[in-house]
Amino acid sequence: MEQKMSPSKSALQYGALFGILMVLEFVIVYVMDVDPISNPAAGIIINTLNYLVFPVSIITISCMNYKKNLNNGFISFGECLKIGVTICLIAGLIYGVFSAVFNMIFPEFIEDLMKKTRQVMLKQNPSMTSAQAEMAISMTKKFMSPAIVIPATIAMYSFIGLIYSLIIGAFVKNDNPQSL
Repeated sequence: MEQKMSPSKSALQYGALFGILMVLEFVIVYVMDVDPISNPAAGIIINTLNYLVFPVSIITISCMNYKKNLNNGFISFGECLKIGVTICLIAGLIYGVFSAVFNMIFPEFIEDLMKKTRQVMLKQNPSMTSAQAEMAISMTKKFMSPAIVIPATIAMYSFIGLIYSLIIGAFVKNDNPQSL
């Protein structure tokens, strides 16, 4: 009897691929010194890739692969959800851990980011006092700690995976009549 691979297990490699793609994108942007704050077009492209193009395409490819190659042409709505959430959970874990490690290795990155954030805040709200700006910056720094960044990244990407999986699952599902 043929052993069936679980949807979550088949999604692990795609989750790793998605996480690695986001890490590579971050490294390329960092090395090329692209500033999404002063160059909003770059920020839009990065966000579109990370929150739309990569997850939708990778979840779709993974669901189709599971359906055609691993499950004899069948995939249920629940299996699509498992695949999508697993992919984004793994990718969020990889990206969150990378981000935390990167910020520990290069603390000047955070300091530079905080300076740029302060400039943008003061430009958008010129009546902001220095004390208010410092309070906002200190809160931002607290939210960039690894204890918050990693779980928040995992939760955010898992939620994104859930939403996209619901949509993709509605299109690619093909229930096995034998299992009903």
